[in-house]
Amino acid sequence: NSRVLACAVWSSAALKVASRDTWLGWSREQRMAGLCRLANNTRFCILPWVRVPHLASHVLGLMVRQLRTDWKLATGNSLALVETFVDERRFRGTCYTAANWLDLGRTVGRTRDDRTRTITAPVKQVRVLPLLSVDRLRRELAG
Repeated sequence: NSRVLACAVWSSAALKVASRDTWLGWSREQRMAGLCRLANNTRFCILPWVRVPHLASHVLGLMVRQLRTDWKLATGNSLALVETFVDERRFRGTCYTAANWLDLGRTVGRTRDDRTRTITAPVKQVRVLPLLSVDRLRRELAG
């Protein structure tokens, strides 16, 4: 049987995320240089007919392992951190917790397209998964 179980999309990291940037401790220049080593899990869904305990956290782990190879091939950069944003009005983010992603706080409710500070978006939970030790991650991304 070859039924689809899940859907996921990965993209480049968000340009500015206050809680992530503060946690990393990087300057504007360090952020601009280091963003190429971050990826964003923009969509992740286990389809409704799938009923397998712990599948979501397991799939997240598999995806991140594969993404490390794919990211290097596609961009020439080693992946150091992955991030996602969880809309708490709709989801709890339990699979990210189970897969050891860290909760860094909340967004401020703006989007990447908000150039005039007029767009309001739902406040979301900021989750990250360091792919290096935190000390090494901060050293390498501080450049």
